Amino acid sequence: MISAQDWADTELLWDYHQMGHTPRPCSVAIGLGSHDLGVADAAVDLYKRDMAPLLVFTGATSPTTRERMPRGEAVHYQERAIELGVPASAVMVEPRARNTGENILFSRDLLAEAGVDVSSILLVSKPYEERRSYATARKLWPEVEVISASSPMTLRDYVDSIGDARLVIDMLVGALQRLLIYPEQGFMISQRVPTTVLGAYDRLSQAGYASRLLRDSEGKPLKHNS
Repeated sequence: MISAQDWADTELLWDYHQMGHTPRPCSVAIGLGSHDLGVADAAVDLYKRDMAPLLVFTGATSPTTRERMPRGEAVHYQERAIELGVPASAVMVEPRARNTGENILFSRDLLAEAGVDVSSILLVSKPYEERRSYATARKLWPEVEVISASSPMTLRDYVDSIGDARLVIDMLVGALQRLLIYPEQGFMISQRVPTTVLGAYDRLSQAGYASRLLRDSEGKPLKHNS
């Protein structure tokens, strides 16, 4: 049973993870691979609203997607987009990336090799990965403007779509930890984290929502300096 306090803390993390950007026309939309086909759906919606003339889907496979997406995340996203009416000529696939940094770097290189002039990107991710992907792109591709996007939904809607509330909370906690420690490791830009969000993160971690936390050699969750 998830307590009212845990839900309230999770709502704080959910809201913080989303950037609140308003989509606008950009050079390209880049859909970051994951288990969630909703990312492809959101990218297609942006394409159909004339927000981007070209879609790039990036992602190989991972232990959590190998069975569901055996041909690779980007390929399954591509198939979904074409199924939804996007012409194949408007979709590019980057099939090698295995983390967010590689998603950004490999997509950048793919577009450069294709001669696509990129000044701005719509970065499409799962709702709770908006801030992490934004911070990564700003670090690794600083010369372009980054607009974050995802499927518009509430936390409750997202939990219903996944079917496992505890897993969703674990994922939000793990994503927040990475926002705190990855800037120190050079993987993303640093962003201000409100004390209310830090408090929610600490309480949820201590309450046992910790399966997605990065750990040290002794199995202890990595600490942040915030």
